[in-house]
Amino acid sequence: MKLLFVHQNFPAQFLHLAPEMQRLGHDVRALTDAANRNPSPVPLLRYDFKPAPVEPQHTRLGRNYTTMSDRGVTVARFARQLRAQGYVPDVIYGHSGWGETLFLKEVWPEARLLVFAEFYYRGEGADSGFDPEFQRRGFDQAMIAQGRAAHLGQALLHADRGISPTLWQADSHPPALRRLIEVIFDGVDCDRLAPDPAARFTLPDGRQLRRGDEVLTFVNRNLEPYRGYHIFMRALPAVLAARPQARVVIVGGDGVSYGQPPKEGTWKDVFLDEVKDRLDLSRVHFTGKLPYDRLVDLIHVSRAHAYLTYPFVLSWSMVETLAAGTLVIGSDTAPVAEVIQDGVNGRLVDFFDVRGWSDALADALARPEAYLQMRETARQMAREQYDLRSVCLPRQVELLTRLDRA
Repeated sequence: MKLLFVHQNFPAQFLHLAPEMQRLGHDVRALTDAANRNPSPVPLLRYDFKPAPVEPQHTRLGRNYTTMSDRGVTVARFARQLRAQGYVPDVIYGHSGWGETLFLKEVWPEARLLVFAEFYYRGEGADSGFDPEFQRRGFDQAMIAQGRAAHLGQALLHADRGISPTLWQADSHPPALRRLIEVIFDGVDCDRLAPDPAARFTLPDGRQLRRGDEVLTFVNRNLEPYRGYHIFMRALPAVLAARPQARVVIVGGDGVSYGQPPKEGTWKDVFLDEVKDRLDLSRVHFTGKLPYDRLVDLIHVSRAHAYLTYPFVLSWSMVETLAAGTLVIGSDTAPVAEVIQDGVNGRLVDFFDVRGWSDALADALARPEAYLQMRETARQMAREQYDLRSVCLPRQVELLTRLDRA
């Protein structure tokens, strides 16, 4: 088939699928923003998008749709040029979140369109209003959240199928859209993540951590409230007081992936400043963002890994950590509880229970032998349900093949 991936930051979710489809003999290309500098496993087609400034007082609840649909128009016009040159894909697979797929059926009506339906914003029951410290809950906020979903609904309505990585993310969509969605996780490489007794991780100060050391880890793309950084930092003083040999490694950037930035500075510094007088900072190590190989090394030396999230998109890092056989203590929020069963393949703690987090993390560091069965169960579950090569990639390939033959 002629297969076109569409993502402004390609390869993103298609990192493994695109080269696999190429390996299977298909004509694979990717359509992406000209500003994207990520290395690509397949040939790229680049559109140039320079969004016009959005005036909130004029666009009001439509400001998000304005930006996303403007990108969609740019992509569609570029696609018309491709069609004029004779390029017509059989199947298009794009992420719905950026507006890129909105008008592609107008250009290629004969193509089958699959959209990656990652999340559907709604007024209540998900991330909106979940954390009263940073979010207001009310009618206006519900309408704002609903407004952010306009382009997501349109993208699915014009698609032939949708795909979501977890049941909870699929179920965030209203019933009329949910029936279009199949649930297939992106996949993690369980072989690459297999426990490594010889693993070493070098800290920013040059010291090395080894498997068996008392290491607590926290990993996210950016350190921010959506991923529970504030709760984790508030739990740390009691953890370090209880475990005088423990070291804490915190991975993530200073930016904001979700939600709003602080009024001043970075979320990292806001919550570090809140507790630093009660921390032994010589045992708390911030690494910034890490290359994947180093991240895997860190997971392998970790004795306990904390993962928190609002009811929102689940991070790959949590499933990767389970696949590595490292104990995960996760927030008892719906996307996490879909994967972790408390006391079976990990631990769950109420997102806001700072004392509960301190106690759970300190116990995991103090009694690693008590959690061996959970770690083994977690790795086996990851291999059976989320493995890239044996489970997820074959299912993704089958879906694309089925669409091509429809």
